[in-house]
Amino acid sequence: METQKNKKEELLIKLEGIFENCGKRAAHYDANNLFFQEDFDELKEAGYLLIAVPEEFGGFGMKLDECTALTRKLAYHAAPTAVALNMHIYWTGLVADLWRGGDSSIQWLLEEAGKGKVFAAGHGESGNDSPGIYSTCKAEKVEGGYKFTGHKMFGSLTPVWDYLGFHGQDNSDPDNPMVIHAFMPRDTENYEIKKTWDDVLGMRATRSDDTILNGVFVPDELIVRKLPTGFKGMDGFVLGIFCWALMGFANVYHGLAQHVLDLVLEKLPKKKSISFDRPSMAYNGVIQHDVGEMVMEMESIAPQLDTVAREWSEGKDYGPAWGVKIVAAKCRSVEGSWRVVDKAMDIMGGYGLLHKAGFERLFRDARLGKIHPANGYLSREFLAKAMMGIDADEQPR
Repeated sequence: METQKNKKEELLIKLEGIFENCGKRAAHYDANNLFFQEDFDELKEAGYLLIAVPEEFGGFGMKLDECTALTRKLAYHAAPTAVALNMHIYWTGLVADLWRGGDSSIQWLLEEAGKGKVFAAGHGESGNDSPGIYSTCKAEKVEGGYKFTGHKMFGSLTPVWDYLGFHGQDNSDPDNPMVIHAFMPRDTENYEIKKTWDDVLGMRATRSDDTILNGVFVPDELIVRKLPTGFKGMDGFVLGIFCWALMGFANVYHGLAQHVLDLVLEKLPKKKSISFDRPSMAYNGVIQHDVGEMVMEMESIAPQLDTVAREWSEGKDYGPAWGVKIVAAKCRSVEGSWRVVDKAMDIMGGYGLLHKAGFERLFRDARLGKIHPANGYLSREFLAKAMMGIDADEQPR
């Protein structure tokens, strides 16, 4: 036990330096539309991809609270690197939770992760604002497994994944459609990666290209769940996806916003005005008001994120209310973090537009937080229906 504790402490110390290295490369990756390969190699070698893998499988056994704390720290330096690696972390984290709870049905994933395999997520689909519980991808039952046909978007980690975890919908029984969750190994046939991630608004280094499934066959042993469509299919596996993914996203954008706030506090004292007879614009009362607003946003977000992650890690039983807590925390974080970043651009003025200033890249990255699922529209719909006792699956919406 003491040896494992020492290994974790050594990892945390090592990661401090690696995170800083990632920050030094972030602007280069963004400007050149490059995948964060050097970040990935350095972090993988250090053991970052094993943080959520239980010790029994060669990992560090960190739960949600510890993992999201590291995600936030990495995002402070390199948000695209953090958001992409969150895709791998959330698979290992949610499966580790299930395993600790006595469900060993996906133990093979922890074994593979312990051997260094990388997992990515294929839940994004055009026209589907309820990823994970519905799918536009067709799942067809065939002998020995399923065939999947569809178009997946936002495939972060495209250059390096070994397994793509995704879902499709089996509509063979119109009265009982099912969502089929599966993992596709890299050497599977009948899929193609379509490069769609050049010069996107933000998070360029994630290399979130599309994946086209052309009748991809996945054997039964890699089919991990068959669940009813909609919220009625929300078992521990799907809830785990939402919790680990959304809490990861929430901490990414909070870490990014903290970086922006620190940059403002660093640079504002050097900002001057010809009509302002003071040492700097930091003495401007209106700007002080805006900085105060930014600080209050940040101070109110962190406790909510930390509490949700801690209580999930402790196994607190909120039942169906977990969905409310997770969605509210993510939505609150990304919207509040965006307000901080947007306000920073107001304060920095024309200087903030310059590439060398660093603000415009962070501004572009921050804007994507509100698009990450669940977006603000779905979040508010879900929260309202849940609190008013309205069936979230009722059609038409």
